[in-house]
Amino acid sequence: MTPASPHRAPRTARRAATAALALVLTIGGAAACAPQGPDVPSYASATHDDPEFNRTFRHEFATVDGVRMHYVKGGKGSPVVLLHGWPQTWYGWWPIMPKLAEHHTVYALDLPGLGDSGGSPTGYDKATLARYVHTLVAGKLGIRHARVVGHDLGAAVAFQYAARFPADTERLGYLDLPLPGPAMDARTYRSLSWHIAFHSQRRVPEAVVADDVRAYLALFYPQVAFGGTAFGGTSTRSPFTEAEITEYARTYGRPDVLSGGFDLYRSLDKDVRDT
Repeated sequence: MTPASPHRAPRTARRAATAALALVLTIGGAAACAPQGPDVPSYASATHDDPEFNRTFRHEFATVDGVRMHYVKGGKGSPVVLLHGWPQTWYGWWPIMPKLAEHHTVYALDLPGLGDSGGSPTGYDKATLARYVHTLVAGKLGIRHARVVGHDLGAAVAFQYAARFPADTERLGYLDLPLPGPAMDARTYRSLSWHIAFHSQRRVPEAVVADDVRAYLALFYPQVAFGGTAFGGTSTRSPFTEAEITEYARTYGRPDVLSGGFDLYRSLDKDVRDT
C-alpha cells in the first residue's frame, strides 16, 4: 500500500464528510417530504383505532351559551341522549353505543365544562346543566322527543331535563344515583360516602388530586364500583381498563375540567332545592 501524501488525507476526509452530509440531508429531506399519518384530535384518540365504531359514529361540536359542547352521534332511529357521570365522559357509553345504534340515533354528550366540552357553564347544579343540554338537543339539533338516559350525577341532569322539559322528553332513563331532593337533603347526601364529602369541599380536592389525577382515578374507580369499599363492600377490582382510565385522565387532568367535576358535588345544596 502506498502511503498517502500529506495533502491527500485532508482532501479525502473533506470528500467523505461532504458525502456524509449530503446523505444526511437527502435522508432528512425525504423524511420531511414523506407522507405523515393523519393528525388525530385528542377528543377522537380513544376510538381512533376502532374502525367499526368510526364507521357508525362521528364527533361533533355545537356552541351553547358560550360552551362548545362535544357529542358523539351515530345510528338511525328514535333519538337517545346519553349523559355521563363522574369521573367519566361520553366515553363511558362507548361499549353499548354500537348496539343502541342498531335501532336508535345515539347522542353521547360531554356535559358542559366536562370532557371535551370546552368553556364554563354558569353553574354545575343539575338544573343549569339540563338547560344547556336541552338547548343543544332541542334547540340546536331539533330533537323534540328525546329518550334521555343518565348515569350517576348525569342521571340527576337527565331528571332535571325531563322535569323541566316534559314536552321534549319521550322517556327518562335513570341509573345508579340516589336523587338529591326532599327525601335526602345535601347534608345526608354528603354522608353517604367519603368521596361525596371530600369532593364537596372548596379547593381541597383540587389541591390533593391535581398533581396526579390519573393515580387518583385509578384508585377511585374500584372503590365506587359495584361491591367497592366506598359503600361497604370488599371488592378491589376496577371496572375500567388501563386504556379507559388514561382516556378519562386525559380530560380530568385539565384543571378547569377537574374543578368542574368537583363542582358537580359542590352544587348539592342547590340540587336539593331544585328538585
